[in-house]
Amino acid sequence: MKKRFYLTYPKELIKEPLIYQVGKLYNVITNIRQATVSDNIGLVAIELDGESGDIEKALNYFAEKGVKVEPIELDVVE
Repeated sequence: MKKRFYLTYPKELIKEPLIYQVGKLYNVITNIRQATVSDNIGLVAIELDGESGDIEKALNYFAEKGVKVEPIELDVVE
């Protein structure tokens, strides 16, 4: 199953390798579809591919770390 999300990183998490960690910890394939990163904020459109439960665990991991997670309702990053 593939699902897409917007991730908004606060300033203090921009340099953390959270996307890499999610792939290793939760057996999901991560595909960055679009990203904008500055010194103050990181915005990432990401596709997660894996089992539904693993994707949910990955999303919870992001949220627990302080990343805002929003589903992409339409496939606007094709």
